[in-house]
Amino acid sequence: MRRVNVVGTSGSGKTTFGTELARRLDVPHVELDALSWEANWVTVPTPVFRERVSAAVAADRWVVDGNYSATRELVWARVDSVVWLDFPFALVMWRVIVRTLRRGLRGEVLWSGNRESLRMAISRDSIILWALTTYHRRRRDYPRLFQAYPGVRFVRLQSPAQARGFLDAIGPPAPAVESPERSPPGPRSADSPAGGATTSGAPGRQ
Repeated sequence: MRRVNVVGTSGSGKTTFGTELARRLDVPHVELDALSWEANWVTVPTPVFRERVSAAVAADRWVVDGNYSATRELVWARVDSVVWLDFPFALVMWRVIVRTLRRGLRGEVLWSGNRESLRMAISRDSIILWALTTYHRRRRDYPRLFQAYPGVRFVRLQSPAQARGFLDAIGPPAPAVESPERSPPGPRSADSPAGGATTSGAPGRQ
């Protein structure tokens, strides 16, 4: 696995899983949300977003997390594997509700300095509402979309236990390399299945 896209409904844990997968593969992690959002919750124009994603996936090795349809063909044209976190509906909704409340109460800083608020949680732009309305659509659409990319290996993980087993099968993270001078971290850019995971597609391209 050299180029991987982690997909799944909001609240499934794409970024957490993608970060850990990138650590274990010792490759860069790219978060599509970080490439899409500017300050004050302004989304970049689609051509700019596509340019950013194209530049990110031009590298030889990476883990990208995100579902954006506007850039899917750019990412999937380069991947060797797609990992779908297809967790149960109740678990996903619980996670996204807890995450939204935590971010709103703590004022956690997200991409480009944005913060989720409790007011946003009950607005028409609520991430909770987004997860609710997209969960079943993704479960319906992803199997069909996968069929259009027969050269890509698709891995469907249907529980946190399967996700942990998948990561454990890859092995521990690469040891950190100590540097004599450490500069402040910059902003995030955005295999054998284990534990009963299911796959489709041909072996990944190398």
